[in-house]
Amino acid sequence: MLYEGVLKKMKSEFGSPIQYYLIFENDFLNVNQVLDKEIHLEFLKYQCLNCGQDLPIYRQGFCRNCFFDIPAAGDWIMRPELSTAHLGKEDRDLEYEKKVQLQPHIVYLANSSNIKVGVTRKSQVPTRWIDQGAHEAIEIVEVPNRYLAGITEVALKEFVGDKTNWRTMLTNKVIDEDLVAWRERLHKYIPDEAVTYFIANNTETHMEFPVLKYPEKVKSLNLDKTPSYQGNLKGIKGQYLIFEDNTVFNVRGSEGYYVSLTIA
Repeated sequence: MLYEGVLKKMKSEFGSPIQYYLIFENDFLNVNQVLDKEIHLEFLKYQCLNCGQDLPIYRQGFCRNCFFDIPAAGDWIMRPELSTAHLGKEDRDLEYEKKVQLQPHIVYLANSSNIKVGVTRKSQVPTRWIDQGAHEAIEIVEVPNRYLAGITEVALKEFVGDKTNWRTMLTNKVIDEDLVAWRERLHKYIPDEAVTYFIANNTETHMEFPVLKYPEKVKSLNLDKTPSYQGNLKGIKGQYLIFEDNTVFNVRGSEGYYVSLTIA
């Protein structure tokens, strides 16, 4: 089987286990169905997710010019506390920013390598947790815009981490935590503007990933340095493909790379 197209982050479907899909322009692949099969991945060219040109990818699947120009790559994406649409103030495109920022957002705790706090649009639960490789997660607050979620995350980062150790996540050297207890512990640190949105009675969500064998230690596949790779697929976790030889490939980190994918 041969697939060809530009890489975008894998679509996921919550289940036991989670189902993953690679979506190409004219085809798609349920990645779970090719576990334990040989996969040959070859980098052919770049294709910016915005302009479509064969230009080196700078960040988030975009070439350098697009990254610094389009509203989908504004600073408020990575730093929600910089959101200004609720004030009617434009960053790059106010209509786009209103559409994304002025909708319900969740501040959550997730455990992928350690406890971390994060922000996502309500419509992206539990997708965001799956993308991070979290095996358990819980909502803390649900607020009406991205700014309130951002300032809540900033406040809570003083008491809990906001980064995932991807190597620990992929080797599955993780410890279960009582996220309900953590949520209660952090309640008093929620900013006054957001504390009325605290979620008091929900339970943890647990994720089961399709992994046949976790790597003992990981080596990351970089398509710029290794444009052709072949290996036996042993698992999918977060946005990573895990291979038998301990190689891991970050699909989301390779957005905008046009590849061919051959399955033996």
